[in-house]
Amino acid sequence: MTIPIIDCHQHLWDLSKVEYAWLVPAYGPLYRTYLATELEPQMAEAGVSATILVQSANSYADTVYMLDQADVYPWMIGVVGWTDLLDPADTAKAIERFSKNRYFRGVRHLIHEEPDPHWLLLPVVWESLQLLADAGYTFDVVATKHEHLECLPAVGEHVPNLRMVIDHLAQPPFQAGEPGQWGEDMRIAAENPNIYVKISGLGTASGDWASWTADSVRKLVHWTIDLFGAERCMLGGDWPVSVLAGGYVKAFTVYKQLLAERSPAEQEQISYKTAQAFYGVELG
Repeated sequence: MTIPIIDCHQHLWDLSKVEYAWLVPAYGPLYRTYLATELEPQMAEAGVSATILVQSANSYADTVYMLDQADVYPWMIGVVGWTDLLDPADTAKAIERFSKNRYFRGVRHLIHEEPDPHWLLLPVVWESLQLLADAGYTFDVVATKHEHLECLPAVGEHVPNLRMVIDHLAQPPFQAGEPGQWGEDMRIAAENPNIYVKISGLGTASGDWASWTADSVRKLVHWTIDLFGAERCMLGGDWPVSVLAGGYVKAFTVYKQLLAERSPAEQEQISYKTAQAFYGVELG
């Protein structure tokens, strides 16, 4: 039996409709518009059944664009948008607005673009996150350094009902091959049962964009699954960023190789069941 896959981390960007402040010509092949019609055939080849669309800009324009796209493409079953977490009153208004849309499932903020790596420790941010948690929405954490991960215990303490997911495994030290400080941060994060992880973005995190393989990431991926349990792990293709490291199909080829080394129950859980439970979505 073929196991369905929910890609829980997929982007779209349309440079003619949304401004992406971080997306500059220096990003090379990423500096262009990427639409759903380009991804669809790659999903079919990779065996992906559905996706969760994740924000690419700290703006309402991006969120509205994604929600509009989800209305068009049945395989987009959820959207992780954005609210202004520095303004709880505005976040409350955004929740009221977006709660009317069945695709809106959670929020992300590009914390790795903030000058202050401890941005998540701002009390005003906690206030906004509490509003999201109370409304049943999730928070994607795009952690890229130790300082980001070390914020999570405090966030969990102040917003205990907030369900969080760490994007891209917080860029593990694949080249070192050992967990190190990242591992200690992840161990602490795993103590909170409301913190999940996305096995995503591994190609770019591997440090070997051109020739990374399952062997490049195997040890730390299995270490993470053992730490969090399959019930808190999910898959993400990170398209179109994955273009930099061999592409979308290659990413899922590697993921399938790694999952084949786990039990059948774990394979099903990580492939789609965790995403369903975390984001509250269903396969059509």
